[in-house]
Parts: sequence; C-alpha cells; structure tokens
Amino acid sequence: MLKVLLVDDEPLLLESLEIILSMNQIKVIGMAHDGKEALAILREKQCQMALVDLNMKGMGGIELIKEIKKGFPWIKILVLTTFYDDKNITNAIAGGADGYLLKGGGKDAILAAVEGIMGGQNVIGHEVMERLAVLLQKNKNIAEANEDLLADMTEREKEICTLLAKGLNNRQIADELYISEGTVKNYISSIYDKTGIHDRSKLIVAMKE
Repeated sequence: MLKVLLVDDEPLLLESLEIILSMNQIKVIGMAHDGKEALAILREKQCQMALVDLNMKGMGGIELIKEIKKGFPWIKILVLTTFYDDKNITNAIAGGADGYLLKGGGKDAILAAVEGIMGGQNVIGHEVMERLAVLLQKNKNIAEANEDLLADMTEREKEICTLLAKGLNNRQIADELYISEGTVKNYISSIYDKTGIHDRSKLIVAMKE
C-alpha cells in the first residue's frame, strides 16, 4: 500500500485529503502543518510520497521540498497549492518537486497525479504548464535564454526547444515543423540526453535560468 505524508496548514483540507486517499487504498502516515513538523514525522515514519502546500507559516513548502530531496531523496513530492506564480513554480520544480497541481483541480486530478508520479511521470497541471510556457515566450529566440544549456544542440533541436517552451505537444510540434511525430520524439530524446534533463517542465525552467 502506498504511504503518503500530508503537509498543509489548513486542517479541513488535511482531513478531506485523508478521506479521499484512504478511500483509494492510500495510507496517510501523518499530517503536518508546516515544514518542520513534516520533517519530524519523516524521521520517525517511512513513506513514498509527500503532498505539500507552499504557503505555510514557519518552514514553507519550497524550503521543505529541498530538505526532503536532500534527506529523503526517494520520496516523491506533489505540490498541492493555490499559488502558480512564476517564482513558486520555478522554485518548486527546480527544488525537486515531481508534480504541481492547483487545489481546485478536484479529487480525480489528485488521484491521477499520485498514480502518475508513482509511475515515474512528472505531473504538471494544465494551468501551471501554461504559466511555464509564458515564462519563455518573452524571449524571441530561446537560444538566448541559456546559451550553456543549448550549446551542443543542433539548430533543429533549438527550434524544438522553442516550441516546447510555448507549450506545444509532440503532435503540434510535428505539424509546425512538417515532420513526423516519431521524429519529434527522437529529437526530444536527444535534447534530454544532451541536457541531462528528462522532463519538459524542468527543461523549460532550466532554459529560463
């Protein structure tokens, strides 16, 4: 059975999440109201995932994400928050968050995200992904965003990075460049290998830095 830790300073939300998860064969090993309390629980109990809010009194979610990835690197982290501004998104993903959802997404979105993350995916809500795309649309040429990151890429790979940053999926990129979807996948695999980043959202954040 999957074991998770809930971290949020809203008691009613914690109780609601516990009910939702428990009804779907997910065991809640603890509920913390801030980062320090969460770390104390993790030192005593084992789990595979933490659902973390960002805006909490004391140690907030961004700092907690970094501490979890440093001390408990095997634990997956799903951010569940009401905030999706540029700073919170980039800091959470760069810090090691495996997923980022808005609280208003509903129980089905949360359960799907938990399943996806445990299956090895990085799960980003569509509103958050749209915001990530906007972060780089200010740059007319993505190659100017981070020359070191893109130094070894071909012009076609840089072009695909630009389209990824705009939020296009593989099919849309293929249509835009008049190539097959399979070819797009091959280019993206090459981009991942060259950058060492194997996730679209984290690639976008890295290109912005």
